[in-house]
Amino acid sequence: MNRIFQFLSIAFLFVLVFNSCNKKEEKVQESKIISGAIWKDNNGVPINAHGGGMLYHDGVYYWYGEHKVEGLVGNTAQVGFHCYSSTNLYDWNDEGIVLRVVEDDPDHDIAKGVIMERPKVIYNQKTKKFVMWFHLEPKGVMYDGAKTAIAIADSPTGNFKYVRSMRPNAGHMPLNAGDLIEKPIHPVALSYRFGGSAIPFSTDSLNLVKRDFKNGQMSRDQTLFVDDDGTAYHIHASEENATLHISKLTDDYTDTTGEYVRVFPDRFMEAPAIFKKDGKYYLIASGCTGWAPNASRSAVAENIFGPWQELSNPFKGELAYISYDSQGNYVLPIAGKKDAFMYMGDRWNPTNPIDGRYVWLPIKFDIDGYPYVDYLPEWDFSEYEK
Repeated sequence: MNRIFQFLSIAFLFVLVFNSCNKKEEKVQESKIISGAIWKDNNGVPINAHGGGMLYHDGVYYWYGEHKVEGLVGNTAQVGFHCYSSTNLYDWNDEGIVLRVVEDDPDHDIAKGVIMERPKVIYNQKTKKFVMWFHLEPKGVMYDGAKTAIAIADSPTGNFKYVRSMRPNAGHMPLNAGDLIEKPIHPVALSYRFGGSAIPFSTDSLNLVKRDFKNGQMSRDQTLFVDDDGTAYHIHASEENATLHISKLTDDYTDTTGEYVRVFPDRFMEAPAIFKKDGKYYLIASGCTGWAPNASRSAVAENIFGPWQELSNPFKGELAYISYDSQGNYVLPIAGKKDAFMYMGDRWNPTNPIDGRYVWLPIKFDIDGYPYVDYLPEWDFSEYEK
């Protein structure tokens, strides 16, 4: 009997040691970022947060993104926006759906089946509210709606309350409009719609910004940026995707002030991400090639309203021409590390959107201070100390 007890005790001890080793090995694997792999949350479920953005608040990172469903071809919203939380950017807890589509009112702005993309959330120190902006396309218009939408919450994990949708800056011309104020609207502009390639005329000759003066400027791919003084900005693809607009937000972050600028006319930039280092503003954006990846662009400015100087493709190496098979969605400053920024991108899969993967890579700076991104098969945050 004693021998049986001794055998069982040894076997039990062996199992404990084996499981402990496995857990240690598993922990090492979790402490690496491997772009393009399937990333799972605390429940063992693949993370579902596409086209997302990140908020760092009270020591916790909150990752918001589009929740996709299995088997759906296309980009309509069937569920809403998902949120995950982490203290280390490796291990993610599922916080659930924080803004859900409306299923009992087919005419609602965010009714099931609309297009809801690229959620970004910022915290307002004055109002103590969490404010979400996202790209919204009503049912049946494809991408002709070109609206932005706002939701607010008392907690970073929601639930977010939908406020409204709009086209920004209605009734306002940009601060750098120049002669567009007096120039007439080209007749072609009245019926022109972006078809996925260069437009037949320059945006200035069409005067698309004046065309949209009354009803507000188009807003598709978008992001938010909060400056050191607490002023927030909305950056979005506008004028049939030909031009980026940078708009100052109201103090409560729920509207535009009418102060905005046009940047990079005729460059067809989308997927904008802005960050700040050493008093300068940096932009990383992509070209307009639908769901197919392309060579990214970068730019720098000493004032967020410009002038902006376009730089080169920030990606280096063999697959730089397709940004390592990704399109950007956000640039995250790493808390507690000086001058540490992370590129966040999506590897889209339009035939099965739920299987889109994530590409996260460290941003470095060259001798001139300009950002660049090298591909790393796997990495951890000690990379910023090299």
